[in-house]
Amino acid sequence: MTDLHRFLGIAFSTGPIDDIVRLIVDAARGRRTTMLVTPNVHHVVALDRQLPPETVAVYRSADLFLCDSKVLGRLGRWSGLALTPRTGTDRLADVLAAPGNRDLVIAMAGPTPAQAEAMAARFPDWQFRLIDTPARLAPGTPDWQAAVTAAAEADWQILLSCLSFPKQELYAADVRAARRDRGGVILCVGAAVDFLSGTLPRAPDGWQRLGLEWLHRLMSEPRRLWRRYLVDGPKVFLIYLRQRRSG
Repeated sequence: MTDLHRFLGIAFSTGPIDDIVRLIVDAARGRRTTMLVTPNVHHVVALDRQLPPETVAVYRSADLFLCDSKVLGRLGRWSGLALTPRTGTDRLADVLAAPGNRDLVIAMAGPTPAQAEAMAARFPDWQFRLIDTPARLAPGTPDWQAAVTAAAEADWQILLSCLSFPKQELYAADVRAARRDRGGVILCVGAAVDFLSGTLPRAPDGWQRLGLEWLHRLMSEPRRLWRRYLVDGPKVFLIYLRQRRSG
């Protein structure tokens, strides 16, 4: 059984792994297209002060929120909430490993053709389809609208939006609006396909258990990620304290 816990202004769906998989599969088989996002520290900090209000509104319009961060999980425990944190990569892996459901078609927006081939090779029982999404896709451009239309008209029950935050959420919302009555669930899962396809190495299991996957990523891509983890990331504690004081 899943529960809803409101924390830092987000209504997190929580529960055991099997129940969350069932939640995702039920959404995939639903008649209404839904959008699932995976809030982490980076998202919470950006939503607090850094993003335009219209982008924040799009993010908060998601239908399902699953905690992606062990740091958020610890903060939740300090407030008496069990957010059952698990990365988007692990959530996708849970779905792929669950018995049954191989009739579901999984489309991907963002990965390369080589990554799509790698996913098909690693998970041969699943059907994968690649949505053409040009590099440096930008909202509001003709390429963006073409990519939205392609996804809205394609045959899938699960769409992986892997365009990086917050672009992937903006894209997912546009696809949801265009496809509303055709059903399926859009998972905004960032680099999940990079990891599951073998394109990027994940942190060792011990690091993951200790909640240090962020440090492994920082060491792997320091020039791109140093500000996110070392400058912006710690601000989440101030956000937490501010919201605790405000009740």
